[in-house]
Amino acid sequence: MLKSQLTSQVALITGATRGIGLALARALSAQGCNLVITGRDESALRRVSRELASRKAPVLAQFCDVRDPESVDDFFRAVRRQFNRLDVLINNAGVAHTNMTIDNVPWPVWREVIETNLTGMFLVTQAALTLMKRGGTIVNNLSISANRVFAGLAAYNASKHGALGFTNTLREELRGKGIRVIGLLPGATDTAIWNTLWPQAPRKKMMSAATVADAVVSAILLPADTTVENLEILPTTGTL
Repeated sequence: MLKSQLTSQVALITGATRGIGLALARALSAQGCNLVITGRDESALRRVSRELASRKAPVLAQFCDVRDPESVDDFFRAVRRQFNRLDVLINNAGVAHTNMTIDNVPWPVWREVIETNLTGMFLVTQAALTLMKRGGTIVNNLSISANRVFAGLAAYNASKHGALGFTNTLREELRGKGIRVIGLLPGATDTAIWNTLWPQAPRKKMMSAATVADAVVSAILLPADTTVENLEILPTTGTL
């Protein structure tokens, strides 16, 4: 069996204990990557770490609250101690909120969504750049909500639109350094986030998280002089 070009590369995934993040961890493990995974649920981290370690790939699993600069600093100290490099960064951590009009959005809900989905991406990316060199890849999971608007999801829409602006800026700043930046814009994907967004959503019409992960890995595996700038992937049924 031929080795993947990602064999022994170090890939960091935030929000890696479920959904698209977990599917990406499994897909990159299958490519032979050394994995760094994080999340806020420590019991889930232990469970996922055991699963991935059984695949014989080195795994660093550590709690990190991406909203907290001190937590991010602690996390990256551990990454430097174990690997001291980073080849792939996937900013996947994100939260949603229940459907409500703008006049009913509580300040704590707005703050949590913006801080997790946008500020967290900034903090993790800024720390990761100290470990990334030419040839690296950054993938930001933005959601189709980054360029579309869904009524009742003001904080979520705003966070994802902001994250798209951040991603596009990051791409331009890193072109000369040879680090690719991919915006991932998946449509309806069958993950736990729908328990918050729309509990009655038609799951059978959605993509699987594994399908999204396979598309991302294919984009990462493109030759170094080629990139997918924004990867929009939808179910064949379109938006729900």
